[in-house]
Amino acid sequence: MKKSLLAVVFFVVCNVFVLRGQEILTAGRYLEQVSERYSSIRTYVASVRIQSGGSVMLGTVYAVMPNFIRIEFTSPPDQVILYNGESLMVFLPGERAILNQAVANPGNTGAGIASARGLSILRRNYSPAFVVGPAPVPIEPGSGEMVVKLKLARRSNSEGFTEIILDVSPDTLLIRRVTGRTITDATVRFDFSGISLNTGVPERLFVFESPPASNMYNNFLLRGTD
Repeated sequence: MKKSLLAVVFFVVCNVFVLRGQEILTAGRYLEQVSERYSSIRTYVASVRIQSGGSVMLGTVYAVMPNFIRIEFTSPPDQVILYNGESLMVFLPGERAILNQAVANPGNTGAGIASARGLSILRRNYSPAFVVGPAPVPIEPGSGEMVVKLKLARRSNSEGFTEIILDVSPDTLLIRRVTGRTITDATVRFDFSGISLNTGVPERLFVFESPPASNMYNNFLLRGTD
């Protein structure tokens, strides 16, 4: 009995000293590490899949940090979203319409979240927690792709997403998937794949030339609210 008790005490004491020498990885610290990773990125190119309800959009996202993001869509074809740090532009070729909107919180868009600035905003406005713990888990049931899942809960009612799930690659600390739940309880999911970092992205991508006979609509997000 005494030998067993001594063995237990020895085991506990040894583990206490081991834990003292290790940093406990919290969700907040992990999110900080992801943010630090994105701070080292100058340019970012990736395929993006956006799903909202039964609607799916496919395209390529181009980013030059910290201010420029462009998404060129193949589905719907030729649609473009362009953000230059101050305003958001959406080109709808079917309607020959160009929509412009000043943006106050760029980090609250799915593509904007996958940037150093977007992550900085998330860390300030959302409380992080691990979904199941810091160990990697399948990105979805039955998948062989492993990610670390972070759940972010908003700190105030002013945020557009009530909850955000970040699926982060444990090897690269790059965001693989963003799933946001809106105030209307709708789910929007952004999947990023084929990510290429710090390669040449031409500046001309962030200058949009309006096609002939296009109609311009300013502050489109506020239209009809007067």
